[in-house]
Order: sequence, then C-alpha cells, then structure tokens
Amino acid sequence: MTEEGLSVLEKSDRISAADSRPAEVSIIIPAYNEAEVMPELFSELADTLRTHGLDAEVVLVDDGSDDGTYEAAEQAAAESGLPRVRLLRHRNNRGKTEAMVTAARATDGELLVLFDADLQHSTEEIPRFVEELQSGYDVVTGRKVGKYDKRVVSAAYNRLSRAIFKVPVQDLNSMKAFRKDILADLHLRHDWHRYLVVLAHAQGYRVTEIDIELHPRRRGESKYTGRKRILVGMLDLVAVWFQLVFSRKPMLFFGVTGLVVLGMGALTGLIALYMRFVMGQGFRPLLTLVALLTTVGLLLFIVGFLAEMIATMRGEVEDLRRELER
Repeated sequence: MTEEGLSVLEKSDRISAADSRPAEVSIIIPAYNEAEVMPELFSELADTLRTHGLDAEVVLVDDGSDDGTYEAAEQAAAESGLPRVRLLRHRNNRGKTEAMVTAARATDGELLVLFDADLQHSTEEIPRFVEELQSGYDVVTGRKVGKYDKRVVSAAYNRLSRAIFKVPVQDLNSMKAFRKDILADLHLRHDWHRYLVVLAHAQGYRVTEIDIELHPRRRGESKYTGRKRILVGMLDLVAVWFQLVFSRKPMLFFGVTGLVVLGMGALTGLIALYMRFVMGQGFRPLLTLVALLTTVGLLLFIVGFLAEMIATMRGEVEDLRRELER
C-alpha cells in the first residue's frame, strides 16, 4: 500500500486532459462535516480563479465527515466547471493538520494555499496570498481584522506566542499560504498547523503577513469551540517551545535541572549535618529528602545524556534524509 493509501479511503480526480500538466498553485481545503457549504465553496472558487486568471488546482480532503461532505463536494465540483479538482477522503476524523499534509502529498503544486471550507475568508483573498509568495516570501499568513468571536482569547494567545517565539507576525491561526518544500523541514504533529509559521520561521524561512477580513460562518457549526481547545492550545504551545529550545540540546534542560536538584540535595544534607552535630538534633525526614533529591538529580542528569544521544542520532538521520532527497 502506498503512503497516501494509509490515510486516504477514496480519491477522485477531475483533471481534464488539456490541464494534465502540474499546476503551480494548489488550494488545499480540509473539510469536516461541511456538506451544506460545498456548492457555494466551489462556485466562488471557480469565479475567483476565472476572474484572476489563476492557474490553480483545488485539493479538498474530507476528514472523516459523516454528513455526506465528500459526495456534496463531488457534485459541486462537477457543477462548478473547475478543470483541476482532486478530492480525497480520510477513513476517520484525523484533524486539520493531517488533512493538510494529505493534500500536500497528493499535489505537485509548488505554492500551497490553506483555505478553510467554511468560507469565513473570501476566495478573493487567494490571489493576494499567491502574489506574496511569488514576490519571494516562503510563508504568508493572514491577520484577521474586524469583529469576530474569540477575539480576546485569540489576541492573548498570539501575544504570548510572539513573546516566546519572536515571530514577525501578529496572527498565527488564520488563512495561510506557503511553499510546499518547507514541509520537508517541518515535523507537524496533531493540531500543529497553528504553529507552521513558528516552525518555518525557526528554520530560517521568510515569513510575512497581510490583513484579511473574517466573515461570519454561513452554514453549519464551528469545530473549534469550548474551553478544552484553550487548554490543548496552551499545552501545544509549551510542546512547540520545548521542541524548538531544547530538542537540539536536551542537556540544557535535563542537565541543568539535574544539577539544581543535586545542589538542593547537597544543601539539605549540610543542614542535616548541622542540626545533628552542632545543634545535637536528629531529624530523619531530612535524610530521606537528601536521598530523594540526590536520586532524582542523578536520574535527570542520566536522562540528559540519553536525550543528547537521541538528538545526535536524529540530526544524523535528518542529514541522511536530505542527502537522499538531492
């Protein structure tokens, strides 16, 4: 089974013989339970591509929907008259990041535009993103303007992200466009599409931002609601920060922490000795605490050494992969 077949149940291509050559631009659309909006989505995509003369392929991934999104997309694509449409379907709901990666693997387009199926962004924004990529940028992200829900939460999250990662953009979780080849340098885990800009910037890619309007959802319900999303987002932020800061030099974290804990153990031991031989008071729990701190400190230091070995092996594997791709 091919790599793509591991994640995709069905694949439908609507590419005419006259347009069989690879398109430079691919519009990748993750969709989960968005059957109601499919006719409008494909109609507006077709109007935008025709109006701007944009040679682009549309790649939609139905991410395990149970409302007939795939079938609705097939019908809407046929009625739209778009010459280049590729429809894929996951066996189950895997997430936006996985759908994005599936679409990227399925297309030969060099410039990818990540577009939400809910039409909260206008299809007229797509040519603007493509122009920025063609001008030399590697990643383009949109900065939402106007009134929208979750503005306070979004602002706090983006402000914290800018402070931690020093990225030159104000909005990390919006419409994006990027060069396909940057995905080879990024390891995107579940829900890490939100950190594509952060990870790409850390690799030295050129990043920019343009203002875009966020429109009210026309059909269906939002898939990103609830306090759980805030908690998950914060935990992912910590995970990304740890990967960027410590994954290459894990001894900075484990070694330093181990030394601090060992120092605390030594200080506690000195206090125990002072109490025993100077003050003439024995306090057995202090000895237990000394043993605990010393053991934990040594274990952290050992974990640091093992993590350094793993990081070295990871670097060698990445170097080998790059050599094989040349």
